[in-house]
Order: sequence, then structure tokens, then C-alpha cells
Amino acid sequence: MHSLYYKPTKAWFGDCMPVFAKGKFYLYHQRDTRNPIPLFGEPFGWSLVTTTDFVHFEDHGESLKRGGDDDQDQYIFAGSVFEANGSFYAMYTGYNHNFVQQNKPSQVLMIAESDDLITWNKTDEKLVPPQPGYDPDNWRDPFVLWDEENQNYLMILGARKDGEKILSGSTVAFRSEDLKHWQFEGDLWAPDLYTMHEMPDLFRMGDYWYLLTTEYSDKSKTIYRMSKSLDGPWTAPVDDAFDGRAYYAARSASDGEHRYLFGWVPTKTGDDDEARWDWGGTLVVHEVFQREDGSLGVKPPATVEKAFATPRATSNPEIEMRSDDGETHQTLVNKSGNLIYLEGNLVVEKGTRSVSIRIYEDPVTGESYEFLILPGEQRLLFDRRPNFPWYQYDNKGMERPLTLEPGVSHKFQLIVDESVATFYISGVALNARMNRRFGDRLSVGVTDGGAVLNNLRFSQELS
Repeated sequence: MHSLYYKPTKAWFGDCMPVFAKGKFYLYHQRDTRNPIPLFGEPFGWSLVTTTDFVHFEDHGESLKRGGDDDQDQYIFAGSVFEANGSFYAMYTGYNHNFVQQNKPSQVLMIAESDDLITWNKTDEKLVPPQPGYDPDNWRDPFVLWDEENQNYLMILGARKDGEKILSGSTVAFRSEDLKHWQFEGDLWAPDLYTMHEMPDLFRMGDYWYLLTTEYSDKSKTIYRMSKSLDGPWTAPVDDAFDGRAYYAARSASDGEHRYLFGWVPTKTGDDDEARWDWGGTLVVHEVFQREDGSLGVKPPATVEKAFATPRATSNPEIEMRSDDGETHQTLVNKSGNLIYLEGNLVVEKGTRSVSIRIYEDPVTGESYEFLILPGEQRLLFDRRPNFPWYQYDNKGMERPLTLEPGVSHKFQLIVDESVATFYISGVALNARMNRRFGDRLSVGVTDGGAVLNNLRFSQELS
């Protein structure tokens, strides 16, 4: 049972449609009961939890209810919630897995209205069906915003082109003045890089527009592009993601002061490190910030940091480690427990091969999970240590680009909640899922070089 990160009772958290209203975040989401029937398990609507701090959640159950097995919205796939004309609207994807065999579009956009964000009135009206030239069975996840400059509503959604070409995913656009009649604007972004664009998101921060999408044909992660105009061009920063493979379908929302990213950390089938990733998992929230060059970084929300009891200094809060040939390591905490908050500063010497933070380590065998920093390769990755006999953990996509200037202090933070581990350093985040418990030690290692860790502080309970 998770103590910090949110997971529904007897279900797993799926795609999130966040909106901030009435002083709190409304997190609409899908729930997977892991009761398999063909394709996606049991049909679902949108469930709802509300929160003000991403630590305490009020569960409202299923808010936007699904239709029957013969209805277009047998399943309610992703969409977005927004305010317009004094009401709240949910633009969503109605999906019926039986319609494919009946030669009907299986995915169609639909709309519902609410006064209180809890109870929704569905219209059963079918909007903007798949356009000619696009795959009728991959047309989903609408996101709607008011375009102040053009004084109309802009809607983007994920699609893919018809035909045999595999990498034909695109984000398409529509515009409307009344939320009923939509004019097709064609492709907003069609880079020929991914099979499908899922969960598109669009927001402005400072001088830039940011276009987000989640892909599942390259590294299965949420990526973004940036532009000073909605007309593009959309350019990619060097690091075009927010997290790794184990953080999926992230959408953002702002409270007017801060912007947050809501994604989920998937489980692995059978809780097996070697197995494939499942759909659905545990909610993790990042706070998004803008760097001087316009690129985006993430960090833990302040409310999540403050949720922990006041961190205390570790037994050795300042550690200097060096090994000119091979590996050396030191223990940080002998009995870490299964709820961990660790923070500190890291200074890496030039030429150092690697620095690792090890979780759930067995003090006898040395087996553990680790976040491994490779300064020369400019990479941060997650793996099982040792991954022997190869392989013990399928960590494809479990890495991030990371540049650490030698001799400079870099703040890092580690949060562990049962089987979920989140590591932050210099605006870069990496989430992971751990399915075994080798031991209870938290330690650090350095290979071929030197590093200094100071101001090390640790907490293992919530305040």
C-alpha cells in the first residue's frame, strides 16, 4: 500500500485529465481493475479524485459515467475538462471495441456538461468524426483551450494517418466558436517520428507555447516541442522529455502560479522485473519550471517535500569518495524502510565514470536497485545491480540525458514509496518501479573517480 503516491483501492490509475477549479485540482482518470476481457479489461468511465496538495485525496468514484455495451462510449477514453460560458465541459473520446468489426468508427469525440464538476450530463452528440485520410480507430484524447488571440476554441487531438506507413502519428487541430461546430485545421504537428500521438497538451509559459504528446513506438514517454507561435515551427530542445519509460501519458494543469505534470508509473506484468510494462499504475506529480533558454525542467512539488517529517542529517552528512581504479561505496542509511526521502548536494570530479544511489540493498550480496549517473556519457539511468545473470531487469527506456558540470554542486532528491522510486537532479526526473526487496540499506557508490556528497538529509515518515 502506497503511503504518499496515489493509487485507487483495488484498481490502478490510468490517463489523467487534470483541471484546477474552486481552489483545488480535479483529477479525472481511468481505472484499470485488471479484470481482463478482450483489449482493455473492464469498460470504464472517468473516476475523480480531488486534492490541494498531491498528498491527500478525496475519492468521488466514477464521475463521468460510461455508456452501455452497445453505446459509442462503452469506454470513456481520454479527453479534457475546461470552463466555458459559465459551465464546465468534458470533451472526451467515446470508444466501443465492438464497432471495429461492425465497420463503424470505434473512436468518436463526445461532450458532456457539468455545473459542479462532480455530476455530468452527457449529450450523446458525436462530434468531429475521424477525417478522411486518418485512421478511424486511432482518433482520440482531445484537448481544448480558449485561444485569446483568435477569440475561438482550439482543440487538438491525437491521430495517425491511414495507410501502411507505420510512423504516421500526428496531432491535428480544430477550431470552434460555439463548441458545437468545428472547423478542421489539419495537422498541427506531424513529424513522422511516432506511430501515434496520445494525450496531447498545449500551454503557454512566458514567451513560449509548449506542445506535449505521449508516444509508444520509440521510448514510450511524454515529450514536448516549443514555439513562440501556435503556427510553429515546433522545435525540440536537446532533452525533449520530462521523465523516462516508467512515466506515461502526462498531462499538465496550472493553479495560476505553478504548473504541474500528472503522469502514472506503470506496473510490470506479474510484478516481474523482466516482464513488460502494464497499462495503468500509480500517480506521480512533477512541478514544471522554465529554464532561461525556454526549455522545461521538473522538480517535486513543494507540498510533496513538506509532506515528509522534517528530514534529519544522516549519520555522515558529508561524504567524500574516491577510487582511481574500480568501485568504492558507503552506507547512507542502514534501515531505510519503504518510505524514503533523501536530499543532498552532489559534486562530481572531472573524469569520474559513475555515481550510483542504491535502494533496498542487501549488505551481504550487494544486490540492489540503483540510479546510476554516468557523467562522461551524460546519462542518468535506472537498473538492477547486478543485472546478472543477464538480464534481471528490462530497463529499456529507463534513462535520461543529464549533464553535470564537474566541480559544481547539484541538488538531488530521492523519493521512494514502496515499489515506486523517483529521482530528481538539476531539473531532470526519472521514475522507476521496483518489484523486489533485497535488503534495507541505502548507499552510494563511485567508480573510477571522485565525488562529494554533502548536506545529506533523510526522512522516512510523513508529517
